[in-house]
Amino acid sequence: MTAMQEGLASTLERTVTEADTARALGSGDLPVLGTPRLLAWLEAATCAAVANSLEPGRTTVGVRVDVRHRAASPVGAVVTARATVTSVDGDTIVFRVDATDPQSGRVLGQGEITRAVVDRERFLARVSG
Repeated sequence: MTAMQEGLASTLERTVTEADTARALGSGDLPVLGTPRLLAWLEAATCAAVANSLEPGRTTVGVRVDVRHRAASPVGAVVTARATVTSVDGDTIVFRVDATDPQSGRVLGQGEITRAVVDRERFLARVSG
């Protein structure tokens, strides 16, 4: 396990499928990468960035998202999602995130995601009442 600190990062690569499109996700009617899927891939990168820094029984939950989807990606396009920890304040972790087309270098999306470290069992117990 590594210490939770600024600079922790992760990069994930995904290929856009029909299931990832705005049309399939209900966020539009075009056959291009839907914003909800782009956000999910960026959040997956944030989780991967800190996975080896969490104590047993701890996980992270999303608490704030500020992401701009800047360019469309067709079915078959490859997308690289990156997340880098920019600050750690107690149990709050802020990530800089971006998604790019690795062939062209074009920025597809970018922004910031904030996650909170929580005790998994205590969190689930509160949710289930």
